[in-house]
Amino acid sequence: MKIRKPSVADAFYAGTKAELNKQITECFTHRFGPGSVPQPNPHGPRKIVGIVCPHAGYMYSGPVAANGYSKLALDGEPDAFIILGPNHTGMGSGLSIQTEGAWQTPLGIAEIDTDLAKKIQKSSSIIDVDETAHTSEHSIEVQLPFLQFLYKDAAKFVPICMMMQDLTTCREVAKSIVQQTADRNVAIIASSDFTHYESQDAASKKDGGAIEAILKLDDEQLNELGESGHVTMCGYGPITTLMAISKFLNGVHPELLAYKTSGDITGDKSAVVGYSSLAFSRQ
Repeated sequence: MKIRKPSVADAFYAGTKAELNKQITECFTHRFGPGSVPQPNPHGPRKIVGIVCPHAGYMYSGPVAANGYSKLALDGEPDAFIILGPNHTGMGSGLSIQTEGAWQTPLGIAEIDTDLAKKIQKSSSIIDVDETAHTSEHSIEVQLPFLQFLYKDAAKFVPICMMMQDLTTCREVAKSIVQQTADRNVAIIASSDFTHYESQDAASKKDGGAIEAILKLDDEQLNELGESGHVTMCGYGPITTLMAISKFLNGVHPELLAYKTSGDITGDKSAVVGYSSLAFSRQ
């Protein structure tokens, strides 16, 4: 089995198993986190369709991300996770999925759900099988240690890297995912940071507008904010896709769990990056 080695261990997150377990624990217990380490509930209602999580270094965005993962753990145990992340490197095709193999982190090996990945790819005319896009991309990788910490070896996943993030593309990807997961217990993870390198006040105002669009499930407005650059969120495509999935399914409602910036962590509020955690749940 082909194994992708970690690209940002010892940079975005700790490089050893012991240090990483400690770091993730501290994300959950942090004052900006949920306050405690959750235990996955095997009898949870499984109402959560997906979550939005940031993908910066854990010291900056880990506590915000922990809010989403805590909510997910308490909701039950998905059989697989579909992780949608933006393409920061410019490598690979416009929409890249990996359908075979596994990814390694300091917490072990996370296997790709090959059957599900192949079904999603084959049902779409625009998703390519392309491992190149995933080689050095961090937006999907940084989500895996949280999943492994909570679900151990059960954390099978499907990685989809999005260089193309326009509304039509997002809705097409959403349609394929909905069609191929109708009989599966899966959770979607949309990986994105929000405003990049603006003042705390400017970031909070712009991100507030984006979060308002998300809470209204207005995928067209959210996508326009990202496409126009009015809000410099890197993963507006993954979030738009999760919103489109929620609209296809009907009866799904988003909830804001946490919003902070890097300035809230470091105290330097002159040029911050915004981080948000949201959950999309069936009612």
